[in-house]
Amino acid sequence: MTRKILHLDLDAFFCAVEELKNPALAGKPFAVGGRPQERGVVASCSYAARKFGVHSAMPMARALRLCPGLIIIPSFHAEYTSYSVQMLGIVGEVSPVFEQVSIDEAFVDVTEIPPPAHQTAERLQQRINQELHLPCSIGVAENKLVAKIANDVGKAAARGDHPPNTITVVTPGQAAVFLAPLPVERLWGVGPKTAERLHELNVTTIGELAQVPVKDLIRLFGKNGQLLALHAQGVDDSPVITTREMKSISQEVTFARDVRDYRQIAATLRDQSIQIGERLRELGLYGKTVKIKVRWPNFTTLTRQLTLTLPTDQDEEIYQSALKLFSRVWQEGKAVRLIGVGVSDLQDSVRQMSLWEIER
Repeated sequence: MTRKILHLDLDAFFCAVEELKNPALAGKPFAVGGRPQERGVVASCSYAARKFGVHSAMPMARALRLCPGLIIIPSFHAEYTSYSVQMLGIVGEVSPVFEQVSIDEAFVDVTEIPPPAHQTAERLQQRINQELHLPCSIGVAENKLVAKIANDVGKAAARGDHPPNTITVVTPGQAAVFLAPLPVERLWGVGPKTAERLHELNVTTIGELAQVPVKDLIRLFGKNGQLLALHAQGVDDSPVITTREMKSISQEVTFARDVRDYRQIAATLRDQSIQIGERLRELGLYGKTVKIKVRWPNFTTLTRQLTLTLPTDQDEEIYQSALKLFSRVWQEGKAVRLIGVGVSDLQDSVRQMSLWEIER
């Protein structure tokens, strides 16, 4: 049976939620994120702001230089999470087989849904538009790879000051034709280094990549070469994964100004450990590995970790472990740009120590 896969993406999600709260923002250049004087970055930006070259993950200070009239709005993740949960609720009512990729993105397998895939996509989009008052774009294809690329292409083509809210369909059997004129960078597995190597071979489009013999791609890129050959033909058999195991919980902060005071750094580690402990208890999880992440002013970043004897969900144990790790790498007076704490090796139970172990 030919698969029917949708790729759903909420358009400029954080900004769309902020426009619901303040309709006066519609059509204006604004960004959601941190303050420029505190080294904040752009988490999301409106389509009007994108015309000035502003994009997500850009330092907010640079965004302001590109767009002096940019309106900056602090992010409210609790609200965004609430809308994300509601969006997934609607998705689940359309098809129980869906995979959440991020807070605003999901793959949906509608193979078993009787109507044609584009009709299901229209119904899903309409429900999100009407029930949540949020714009969303959807790519429709035979597999995840092509559905994602189709959605990206459709959104890019709908340029303007407002969200695209598009549906882009690649009909069965037309994946290779659809992909052929697109740049190789669109394919999964083609990062900067792979793209550079392909360009050296005068391979710049997916169609040109599809013409390269598989044996040559394997010789050049190893196992990834065979995958590149399949993807260039629009072939992808990766399943829609309905559950995703949480691997870690973490918190990190970039200080507004580099911090040299040990007490301030320790206080930050404590606050982060408390947040992680609270989250673990909410989820009924325990972590066995505590990690820290430290970035110095020259952007050198290091991580350190230790494994506990027993998994924990306790703030103090996480904090003491993080503090121990930090003390091993910090020298008195050394400035810190970023500090973070994480807990991994998560499980939903903790083995109790035996009397023998306690006595020892």
